[in-house]
Amino acid sequence: MDSPHGASVTAEDFGLKGPRGWAFRGMGIDAGPGSLVAIEGPSGSGRTCLLLALTGRMRPTEGHAKVGGLRLPRKMAAVRRIAALGPVPGVNELDPAFTVAEHLRERALLQRRFDSSLRALLRPRAERIATAQGRIDAALDAAGLDPATLPKAERTSVRDLERLEALRLSIALALIGNPRLLAVDDTDLKLSDAERAEAWDLLRSVADNGTTVLAVCSQAPEDAITLRTDSTDGAGVSSADGTTGETTTEEGTADAFAETGRA
Repeated sequence: MDSPHGASVTAEDFGLKGPRGWAFRGMGIDAGPGSLVAIEGPSGSGRTCLLLALTGRMRPTEGHAKVGGLRLPRKMAAVRRIAALGPVPGVNELDPAFTVAEHLRERALLQRRFDSSLRALLRPRAERIATAQGRIDAALDAAGLDPATLPKAERTSVRDLERLEALRLSIALALIGNPRLLAVDDTDLKLSDAERAEAWDLLRSVADNGTTVLAVCSQAPEDAITLRTDSTDGAGVSSADGTTGETTTEEGTADAFAETGRA
């Protein structure tokens, strides 16, 4: 039987300290492959730092975690290879001057350049183009984004996209690489109730198709495994599977990067 595509995510007493104090501390989780995991809390509560630490982009200070069986912080580089970032402000933002087509072509080119074998790189140009287009089409379909519905189709600039359309594009770009873990920041930021429901339906469908999803939000859906970073007394953070932990406040993602290192 084939092993699941998604990466399991486990952590125990996981914490990260920046120059001004703890970004988060004592976090625990046990999520299987293909889970939908929500990191819930107000802005400034350490949620983005936790997202980046679990994807191998920030070095934790204490405790340990495993993503797809790869132990953090020892295997940070290996975790980065299987975990793709959707939109993360200040880290992985869309270029507002680029069109949808330009973003897609650039990501497909980078994917082919860094992830393909030498044999794949030596294939005929037409075959390489067809393969890249196939990846793009599959990613767009998974993200629920049809460029034909945009104001100028693929020539639409990112600055002209609605918030939910930009979120779908960012997720499509991340999925081009067929990651085992997808990480999305500010999932429900500036979305109406209806748009928020659409966003969670999208992430739920990605998880249902086998890719584990980590999503930062202000309010998690009831069916998600939930890590909460809004505890002010260290009393604990509950999740859908009963895991608990404690958190403190985040003094800023930039400060934690400065102290722990950014990959």
